[in-house]
Amino acid sequence: MNGRVTLATVAATAGVSVATVSKVLNGRSDVSESTRARVQELLREHEYIGRRPEQVERITVELFYQGFLNSYSVEVIQGVVEAGQAADVDVVLGSHPHATRSTGRAATWIRELTATGRRAAIGITCELTDADLAALSRARLPLVVVDPISIAQPDVTSVGSTNFAGGMEATQHLLSLGHRRIAYLGGPPSSGCNQARLNGFRGAMEAAGVSVPKEYVWLREFLYEDGLAGGADLLDLPEPPTAIFAGSDETALGVMEAARARGLRVPEDLSVIGFDDTQVARLASPQLTTIRQPLREMGAVALRTALQLAAGEKVDSHHVELATRLIVRDSTAELARVPVS
Repeated sequence: MNGRVTLATVAATAGVSVATVSKVLNGRSDVSESTRARVQELLREHEYIGRRPEQVERITVELFYQGFLNSYSVEVIQGVVEAGQAADVDVVLGSHPHATRSTGRAATWIRELTATGRRAAIGITCELTDADLAALSRARLPLVVVDPISIAQPDVTSVGSTNFAGGMEATQHLLSLGHRRIAYLGGPPSSGCNQARLNGFRGAMEAAGVSVPKEYVWLREFLYEDGLAGGADLLDLPEPPTAIFAGSDETALGVMEAARARGLRVPEDLSVIGFDDTQVARLASPQLTTIRQPLREMGAVALRTALQLAAGEKVDSHHVELATRLIVRDSTAELARVPVS
């Protein structure tokens, strides 16, 4: 055997992940003695003994996104990076080109990743085409997507949260406060997480026997500007909602600003609930009631799953959902009752 054998070969022979082999090579302490001894023996057989640390093959994972970074994506990125540090893996942040819509362009993008030694790729809320997925498959570059916008192939590995349950819980919270005129202001109609939140909203309303006028559902993007525009449209209706469930924290802040511009107080005149529990929820005034997604843990799970796939290991499920939960703060309140004269 010779030194040209890759760490993946050593890992497969030892029955461990490539990350574990890398930890042994770098003298990390978080490896059991029996595993360390087995890996070191195989490294000697493969003539890795005596290599300088800077010559050791390191695992590099590409983390990519589309559009602008926002509070949601920053939290997920932090989770990926922290998990990468724990696994002794390099994480490189890049942007996925919107223009990748042909087989040629997709292949060029993937060739650039493989040429620079990427072992796996993680995408955040990206819209991937058939060409992207086919090029990744041909290059045998494992892919994990966090909250995919749309996935053309059902076997693409993804990580998300319990969006349907979160949508129900948000709506049930507003219903419990006496609201019945509740609107949903969400993201792209094609987005899987948006559809799940909207379906949870509709399910809770139907279970409570409350109808939802079609003008009470407003869909565009999960951005502050859309919350501002959508909030304005909803609040200018002849019979405006008394509560709005926004599909993201940033959208919710846009709704709150639209209310302020109309002289409405939150929560006295309008209750607003968001989704994500990013830092902006705590910085808002009033602080935002929201549905918490474990965003950093979603990023960490994506990184660990990508490493499993890179090592040729099987994963238990192609889609993992982490639990959401309601965080009650100051932007929601009981519906004001008009005194009976």
